[in-house]
Amino acid sequence: MHTFHIHVSRRRFFKAAAVAAGAAALPDWFVEESRSYAATPKPLSPNDRPGIGLIGCGGQGSGDCNWAQNFGQVIAVADVDEKHRDAAAARFKAPYKYSDFRKLLERDDIHVTITGTPDHWHTLVNLAAVKAGKDIYTEKPLTLTIDEGKHLVKAVRQKGTILQVGSQQRSDGRFRLACELVRNGRIGKLQQIIVGLPTGPREGPFPPVPVPPEMDWDFYLGQTPKVAYNGHNSHWNFRWWYQFSGGQMTDWGAHHDDIAQWGNGTERSGPIAVEGKSLVDMIPGGYTAASKYRVEFKYANGVTMTVVDESTVTEQNVVGEGKSTPNGIQFLGSEGWVFVNRGEIRASKQELLDTPLPSDAVRLYKSDNHMGNFFACVRSRQQPICDVEIGHRSISVAHLGVISVRLGRALRWDPVEEQFVGDAEANGWLKREMRKPYDYSFV
Repeated sequence: MHTFHIHVSRRRFFKAAAVAAGAAALPDWFVEESRSYAATPKPLSPNDRPGIGLIGCGGQGSGDCNWAQNFGQVIAVADVDEKHRDAAAARFKAPYKYSDFRKLLERDDIHVTITGTPDHWHTLVNLAAVKAGKDIYTEKPLTLTIDEGKHLVKAVRQKGTILQVGSQQRSDGRFRLACELVRNGRIGKLQQIIVGLPTGPREGPFPPVPVPPEMDWDFYLGQTPKVAYNGHNSHWNFRWWYQFSGGQMTDWGAHHDDIAQWGNGTERSGPIAVEGKSLVDMIPGGYTAASKYRVEFKYANGVTMTVVDESTVTEQNVVGEGKSTPNGIQFLGSEGWVFVNRGEIRASKQELLDTPLPSDAVRLYKSDNHMGNFFACVRSRQQPICDVEIGHRSISVAHLGVISVRLGRALRWDPVEEQFVGDAEANGWLKREMRKPYDYSFV
């Protein structure tokens, strides 16, 4: 596989930086400076609490709703699984529950919706919520395909909907600090980004089993091809099947690619080239999304990005002494590096973190509470920290990787036109056929 190479002098530089400085906590100057930003939104009074509708009541959706009820009142829940629906209604004391989310959206007392469905339902649910005049907090990845993202961005912009994508790392100070340091040249000229994602499962085969009586399996499948239920292709495990998702490349990738784009200043654009490869064959009759992979991207500004699963060694990895690639984002520049994940931020030299940025430095959107930021924007009508276009562009990076891996070849991408360059076959992968009646006419 072709690799986008880095200059040799840079490799030597990183080998010379033998010991990385560690800093799990944010530096004092950054904490103090952040206090000058707008305060984190506080829970609203009983008389100022918008009505909330939860669509998709599994673990992630219910987790989001638990967070959201600090800012509003849960009115109704909807799910195609009766057990999930009943459990959520009881947990949130929601007086109304529905098997069809469209009935929930007809309610005038619901002002915001939470989309916690599996990935393949995100777009249709969100489009229906836009048409119904609701503001939306939606789980990532935002879409199943790049074409869906283009539809959703257009609809949200035309309607003036407030849509927050659940890429909550943007509301974590460690990630904002890392991106501000990179954007302000603290590590010199940014040259490469290394993104480490979890290794996906490689299991199967799974024979068909009876559909649980509480589940509407046809509705669950939605736009995707009709397949038999096997006990491993629904709820949490949906993400390991290509028809529903893209594996860890779109699951964790939606988070880490988003931060990579933020630090690179391309959060409303994207790469110009991609080449991906699956590193292990999947088991016939088992999970279909690649579990081990390596994807190389190139950007117009000269930055290259390598996305791999954690078990894969990357030659320029500066965290872990050349061993497997850690979960997180490494920004590698001409004068140093920064690594960040949900537990820590580290740099090639401690002073890269400890030295305050100058007063005229680039400052990025600050949020310390992702759900709070959403509800504040519902009230102010300002754009949230991860709006629809940012969410679309971030997951587009992951979708490009998945497409290249499945085609098994290098591709050129036009981030302005959002299509592959001179490649009709690849452009055919930008959308998927929607099984009727679950196409755009459904909502």
